[in-house]
Amino acid sequence: MKQKYILFSILFAGFFLLDCAGTQQDSIAKTQNVEFLIEQGIFFWQQRSDSLTLKKAEHFISLACQQRPDQFDIAILYAQILYTRGLFFEKDGETQNSLFLQASQLCQEAVLNHQDFSVIYKNTQGDSTFKMLTALADVPISVVPGLFWWATNLARYLNTRPVIERLNHREILEVLMHRTLSLEPGFFYSGPYRFFGSLYTRIPGIELSQSKTYFNQALSANPDYLGNAVHMAEFYHQKAGNREQFHTMLTDVVKADFSANPDVIAENLFYQDRARWLLSKESSLFE
Repeated sequence: MKQKYILFSILFAGFFLLDCAGTQQDSIAKTQNVEFLIEQGIFFWQQRSDSLTLKKAEHFISLACQQRPDQFDIAILYAQILYTRGLFFEKDGETQNSLFLQASQLCQEAVLNHQDFSVIYKNTQGDSTFKMLTALADVPISVVPGLFWWATNLARYLNTRPVIERLNHREILEVLMHRTLSLEPGFFYSGPYRFFGSLYTRIPGIELSQSKTYFNQALSANPDYLGNAVHMAEFYHQKAGNREQFHTMLTDVVKADFSANPDVIAENLFYQDRARWLLSKESSLFE
């Protein structure tokens, strides 16, 4: 009887150890699989030059996000991929808006779940809206990518929405990007200045000169990033009715040689294509 008990104990211990080993191996395999997805996604993102490569990046990063929904940097990268696809490769308005909205929601969730935001939010007083805006206005630099891409995608989504909807979102957009501007004004090639230059052509009651000032700051700080010029032509010069400046600025973008700065080659190629597209629509834009 004693021998049977000892044998049973040994078998039980063996099964327990095997089960633990199996669980550990499953965990390791899952981690390795997610890391593989992230590596592949980043690889294709860095190689982006056309819609096919971008879709490969989107495929891998979206799968990684499903596995790790709380990983801040991967969520932000996914949002950036969706923004790029919506702005440069999708021409259908509904599809574009869907991508921009999805990307803004991804960033919103990533920011609100970020541990640095959570601590500040917990210690902030007031009702839910005031508490949210106050906490967002006080987050550290670690949250900046989320703030920037949340606001950028939301603003793009709102561009085609009714004016009242843009006005209703003005405060959150300004809080998000003013915090980004105060912490890292050069983020994404003067992105905060470019953002306000665009936004202030879409909000009624604001002097158009404010848009021009912000765009000039973006161009002055990052002239090699063609997005600054394309956005200024698309938003400011079109709104101001400056057809000649619109045409000249976009023509200069199309002719630009940006090979000296490899960091912006992919984005600049996309913006050259957008400049060509905007020029093809020039007559209808200035009717």
